[in-house]
Amino acid sequence: MAGLIDLEGLNLDANGVFMLGMTILAFLIPIVLILPPVPLQKSDALVQTHSLAGLGAAKSNLKKQHAAAAHAARDGQPAAIQSLVIYPVKSCRGIELGKSKVLPHGLQHDRIYTFAQLRSPFPAPVAADGSGSGKGGKDGKEEEEECWDFITQRQFARLATVVVELWLPDEMKLRRQGLNLKSTRETWMILRFPWRERGWRGWLEAMAAKLAGGLRAEPQREVLLPVDFPSEQEIEERGYTHENVRIWKERVRALNMEKDLSEELRLYLGVSNRLGLFRLDPAALREVHACAPSKETAGCQSVTGFQDAYPVNIQNLNSVQQFSSEILKDAGLKTLDVLRFRPNIILSGAPAYEEETWKKICLKSGSSGLYNPVRFHIACRTTRCKLPNVDPADGTRHPSEPDRTLRKVRNVDEGAPLKGCLGMQSIPLFDKGLSGDDLETWIGVGMTLEVEETGKHVIPK
Repeated sequence: MAGLIDLEGLNLDANGVFMLGMTILAFLIPIVLILPPVPLQKSDALVQTHSLAGLGAAKSNLKKQHAAAAHAARDGQPAAIQSLVIYPVKSCRGIELGKSKVLPHGLQHDRIYTFAQLRSPFPAPVAADGSGSGKGGKDGKEEEEECWDFITQRQFARLATVVVELWLPDEMKLRRQGLNLKSTRETWMILRFPWRERGWRGWLEAMAAKLAGGLRAEPQREVLLPVDFPSEQEIEERGYTHENVRIWKERVRALNMEKDLSEELRLYLGVSNRLGLFRLDPAALREVHACAPSKETAGCQSVTGFQDAYPVNIQNLNSVQQFSSEILKDAGLKTLDVLRFRPNIILSGAPAYEEETWKKICLKSGSSGLYNPVRFHIACRTTRCKLPNVDPADGTRHPSEPDRTLRKVRNVDEGAPLKGCLGMQSIPLFDKGLSGDDLETWIGVGMTLEVEETGKHVIPK
């Protein structure tokens, strides 16, 4: 019969088929929105037992960092902590916190991982007589074996776009799951980076990402990593290896966990060599001696992890704003985000550059008494390289700023000629007689600053 369609033995006209299709769509759309058909990730299980650490964008204490009046020094009012930031993976995106534990090697979980690339030996150049006795390698020294070199945004700007999440065990969630904190006390870390396959697989990944996260969402890959240092049994089972990694001129013994990395991450970062991921060994911390206090003064030997040189970096928002006013802005640099300088402690209410006169400071909770006083030895100024040229929001690199202006207007330390300085390097101080797990304290946003000692800083040549 003309105009009729046989569907599973039933005769339906065109209007009937249309209504049937609309009914099916009306039924499926809510299901897709509530339970989108997206592939499961290893981290999905963490939502049931853990909570995400850090402050989201809505609660960030840096939303008004560019408001000069909000951070201006006021007579009779002490400077205070505006924000705390840690970087669990060196040169990757940071995590803003409201409070943090302070350990001898810095804020808890700060720079406990670093990426590194494997460098092949430098061949010795052939001498004029063809004997091959010339000297090669870095600084005229021949490399006799392969070496892992740490990498940062200086070489691979896309590290800035690798998101780091810290997942802490949640006692309430564990109880709802019938578990206790002792049975699931591991802290986990997730690295997320943009990645889309080519062809139809990439199209499906993009659709799945938008169904799960909204129209602006893009497909990602993730890497799940333990935060606690593995036991020797776990190291053997997972195929990790103890190896040396070079941090500037130091060789540090650490745990190579490249087995947990994906090839997609190496390709995304643009690393042509073999890519490694090193976990800081708590038993192999780097000792700090230059500009450091004595063991007696510090309460222990000053140490650091995968930080460049010192455990804690301090930035004064007024100093950043003052320096920012010296930069000629353009389309590639409209504002100067304090996070370009990778600080741990960000202060508000201190006069610009006054921190360069501090030698010892004490951070206090005031009348609340929430935290015990925390003291820091101010070791020296922070010399700056070209890393701040990378925008922490999107990983784009400015061709010259702020490095050019830093070298021009912040060449202020006679021990580091021709280098720009901004921010101060510091070392935590502890009470005498403490050891082991007792060498810790807490620090929080809002704590006020008291300067206990001032003096002149000169970086050792």
